[in-house]
Amino acid sequence: MHTSSLESWNDGAAKRAIVAFVTSAATEESPGYVPPRDRVAVFDNDGTLWVEKPAPVQTAFILEKLAARMKADPSLADTWPYRAIAARDESFLHALEVQDADAVTSMVQAIGAAWEGTTLDAYEAEAARYLATWRHERFGLPATGLVYQPMLELFDYLRVHGWRVFVCSGGGRDFMRVICEDTWGLPRENVIGSAPEFVWRDGEPVRRAALHGPVAIGPGKPEYVLARTGRLPRFAAGNDDVDAELLASARFALLVVHDDDVREYAYTEGAERARATAGREGWTTVSVKNDWKTVLKERSDGEEPE
Repeated sequence: MHTSSLESWNDGAAKRAIVAFVTSAATEESPGYVPPRDRVAVFDNDGTLWVEKPAPVQTAFILEKLAARMKADPSLADTWPYRAIAARDESFLHALEVQDADAVTSMVQAIGAAWEGTTLDAYEAEAARYLATWRHERFGLPATGLVYQPMLELFDYLRVHGWRVFVCSGGGRDFMRVICEDTWGLPRENVIGSAPEFVWRDGEPVRRAALHGPVAIGPGKPEYVLARTGRLPRFAAGNDDVDAELLASARFALLVVHDDDVREYAYTEGAERARATAGREGWTTVSVKNDWKTVLKERSDGEEPE
């Protein structure tokens, strides 16, 4: 259930900062007023809108596809990144987990080739089948149950005050679009980020191997936002280093800090630069442990995983 009153947020500094900014932005007499045309709010996905540990939701979908491709063409195992995947190279998989730019770029190139020639409908059907059966190894929940309830409420709160909400992720844009309407209440066109080029063939769009623009991490995020909206965000939320440029581009920056190993996970790796910048620039930080009464959409307050 969505709400416009931030019911799952504790009455702490983070909630008060959000409310102060959003109400000020909606008040014409306020020095913080933001005209409706400029009320663009952008959120990262993995670790900001839903659980990203022990690996992002899309990871197994990708690895299964690449493994099937290696089975069909064993010679791929001699090329990168297939060689690392076949060897279960922990350093490479860890680099993907913390979104190292080189590792992500090599994986995106492999993904592009794996689905090259696939129609948009066929790709979405494949993603939907995966999402229908995938369950989180710790919580036993489907991907849609891993969404943070406080963030759904924040979406509604922003919309009530005239904001347009977008998601920009380094993860696959078309993968997220499969669930965005039912899970986030966002139209497909408001989900942007890493995606392939398409070619029109036999009356329908077909995926190409080439990426449409940069990978949506680091500076790629505000670049995508600007290209899609014609504006930089005034409100932005993220959780790690690859979100730092997006947060820096906004007037109000919200950094999610994962510090609750009971209801979710506690970790700092991959977010060190973002946390340091938050302290230096005065970004608003959200403690999962202290600022959220409820964490996951499909779990009640304080319920621990089995």
